[in-house]
Amino acid sequence: MTNMYSVVDPATGDVAAQYPTATDETIDGALDSAVRAHWEWSRSTTVTDRAKLLRDVADLHDERVDELAAIIHREMGKPLDQAVGEVEFSAAIYAYYADNAERFLADEPIDLLEGEGSALVRRQPIGALLGVMPWNYPYYQVARFAAPNLALGNTIVLKHAPQCPESAAALQKIFTDAGFPEGTYVNVYATNEQVADMIADPRVRAVSFTGSERAGAVIAETAGRNLKKVVLELGGSDPFIVLSTDDLDATVQAALEARFENTGQACNAGKRFIVADELYEPFLDLFTKGVLALAEGLAPLSSVAAAERLEEQVHRVVADGATLVSEGEREGAYFPPGVLTEVSPTSPAAREELFGPVATVYRVASEDEAVALANDTLFGLGSYVFTTDAEQAMRVADQIEAGMVFVNGVGIEGVELPFGGIKRSGFGRELGRAGIDEFANKKLIRVTPGKGQQS
Repeated sequence: MTNMYSVVDPATGDVAAQYPTATDETIDGALDSAVRAHWEWSRSTTVTDRAKLLRDVADLHDERVDELAAIIHREMGKPLDQAVGEVEFSAAIYAYYADNAERFLADEPIDLLEGEGSALVRRQPIGALLGVMPWNYPYYQVARFAAPNLALGNTIVLKHAPQCPESAAALQKIFTDAGFPEGTYVNVYATNEQVADMIADPRVRAVSFTGSERAGAVIAETAGRNLKKVVLELGGSDPFIVLSTDDLDATVQAALEARFENTGQACNAGKRFIVADELYEPFLDLFTKGVLALAEGLAPLSSVAAAERLEEQVHRVVADGATLVSEGEREGAYFPPGVLTEVSPTSPAAREELFGPVATVYRVASEDEAVALANDTLFGLGSYVFTTDAEQAMRVADQIEAGMVFVNGVGIEGVELPFGGIKRSGFGRELGRAGIDEFANKKLIRVTPGKGQQS
């Protein structure tokens, strides 16, 4: 039995703990348990019953916030204050679905165009779901998948990232302690090969994946061959467009927050800063000073491997003619924050996602040029638009090819707001009403009046 799942402190490189990878027998038992739980539990409980359990999960997140935050600080280097924020936001997701599941899952009457009787759509669970989750938000990513689906009555088999076994175990304990029956939420320390087998297994009805574009393509291909629905939340190269501002300092601060939350390791972080010509020089000056000031006390990336990959990407961009302003060199998993300018649009690395504390800044001469550059990417997750012109804001937001547009603000996501992207950023939505609809059987029930029977 191997130890693929290890807690490696990125700050020191020390192995803090190891967890054995699941055997094939363990995986088989997990799937059987999830299927059995769906058949029994979803039929013996009401939405109200399941909502109460989710409320208890939310409360346990709040009660154990310090413990949970310390775990992901150790696993993937997340600063403690941000780790606490992630736990609290996760609790809010569970509470949101606890509060709203009955409303979201209420029968939906349909007005008939002809004929007698009635028709309605009833949302019902489809069965056992497989979730394959990433390391950058170990609690939040699980919450936005698990909360709506458990409220609906689906059951969850959860495969977390190999560097997050301790947080995975902590989540399993929370669901168990909250009173979820065996099989309703099952954590498995599976290998990639076992994941492929689970996707193909008829006991798994659908798959949710958050992670890299490359892995997402493999999972989608496997799911497609087996006629399984899949929701994908993949990478992003989100534009941050600055067209006008009446407070440049505040706009720059927002740009710094958009890029460097979670040490730049967020799919929907602002990564490409597209600035109107008249604001470019003062913005770049303030932004660069702010970026360099972050070097003191910046957290490590999630692993040495992640830092090495970012280093290689930056070196390739610079070799293609870009200018890098940074101070210091990579030390283990620590990567110095930097600003790239004069990036060649023909550089292959310019089209890649830079997952870490490096920002790219571009100058544009017009609104149209800003929109064209924003859309000149294979990704389409989120985007940011800063302008003092309300009409321009909506005009630009309407033209951006992305699943989300945030105008004049960062960090304004909410549990009620749908999250997801287009193009190579994936498909499907999580959170809000949309999140509970993705893996629901929207069953049509059409009733006509019974005909009289002769006795």
